[in-house]
Amino acid sequence: MLHDEPHMPLRAFDWDSRMAQRTSGMKSSIIRELLKLIQQPDIISFAGGLPAPELFPIKEIEAACQRVLETNGARALQYGQTEGEEPLRSYLAESMSRPDLRVEPENVLITNGSQQALDLIGKLFVDTDSCVMTSEPTYLGALQAWNVYEACYVTVPQDDDGILVEEIPRLLAEGWKPRLVYVLPNFHNPAGTTMPLERRVRLVEIAREHDLMLIEDDPYGELRFEGEEITHLYRLAPERTIYLSTFSKTLAPGFRLGAVTAPKAIVRKFVQAKQGADLNTAVFSQLVVAEVCRSGLIPRHVQTIRRVYRERRDAMLAAMEEYWPEGCAWTRPHGGLFLWARVPESINTGEMLPRAVARKVAYVPGMAFYPGEKGGFNAMRLNFSYAGVPEIQEGIRRLGDAFKAELAGSAVAVGR
Repeated sequence: MLHDEPHMPLRAFDWDSRMAQRTSGMKSSIIRELLKLIQQPDIISFAGGLPAPELFPIKEIEAACQRVLETNGARALQYGQTEGEEPLRSYLAESMSRPDLRVEPENVLITNGSQQALDLIGKLFVDTDSCVMTSEPTYLGALQAWNVYEACYVTVPQDDDGILVEEIPRLLAEGWKPRLVYVLPNFHNPAGTTMPLERRVRLVEIAREHDLMLIEDDPYGELRFEGEEITHLYRLAPERTIYLSTFSKTLAPGFRLGAVTAPKAIVRKFVQAKQGADLNTAVFSQLVVAEVCRSGLIPRHVQTIRRVYRERRDAMLAAMEEYWPEGCAWTRPHGGLFLWARVPESINTGEMLPRAVARKVAYVPGMAFYPGEKGGFNAMRLNFSYAGVPEIQEGIRRLGDAFKAELAGSAVAVGR
């Protein structure tokens, strides 16, 4: 006969003391937290980097899924090789190739979104206190990935044409020795800037002179609204550049498919690092996207989203001119998903965010894009791809009202 165990009160288990030291660098992404607001139907969100869901080519993707299951279903549902599926790697290699640069499938690794590629870069190249050189501001997701590996940062200012590459030799002369230089040349996240060809060429010259490694993050490069395409850094310096791309912005983020293009020896190290993380990226997703690529859908789809996103960018710029107070400034991106805005210095965009949310509008405060949150206090990133034109106009009007209220409050405080 079993006897009841005496009741013993449960004691809280001390998980924190068991965690690795590097977990102290882990923080929740403010963007991921803000995306929860989108679940509230009355919030107009400019916070996330979300594509317009109404533009997803659902019927075409459904047809591609059907073809993959009918013709290659067993393969699609099986484990795959870590490097990725050959049809998709071949498509990406061909798209990167030029007469003077032959890119082969062995130069390409498929990842679970380009965010995994950033994490793998940290795993391969960043030790505790390794120096990473970035623009100021820079992509929050890269900081979040490399903070885990306890990186330190040296930042380079930028202007309306992107990172000021001539500042790099000065910083190197001061004794900084970066393991890598991280740049977003096309439609920078968060700044919305694009690096002109002359500056890209100069960056490559500096990198070769000082033996620097370049990380070129290019999730938005195909989303150009105006101007001519500018060549990739990878094509200018393939021997020292790791190029990151993704299907999240040109097709759909739900596939979670990104890619690394790099020298073959480095791709082999990426393969080893990825095997310890997830063995392989989902074969089904890869084969479906490869089928979509084979059908020629992506170039047609990109033309559609370029047209819609340009209309939304123009609506946001016009609304800012109409509704925002004097003392505000913003970039005019030539493509991508974001623009960067600055408000009068008396307004702290981080402190103001709850009051903006109370007005049912959301953005990402600028300090989130600075290492150690040491800048951007009067700045914000605004996304123009997700909301429709009427919502953009109303949301920008609400932000303008919020800024005016903040400025009035500051004036009252000064008057006291």
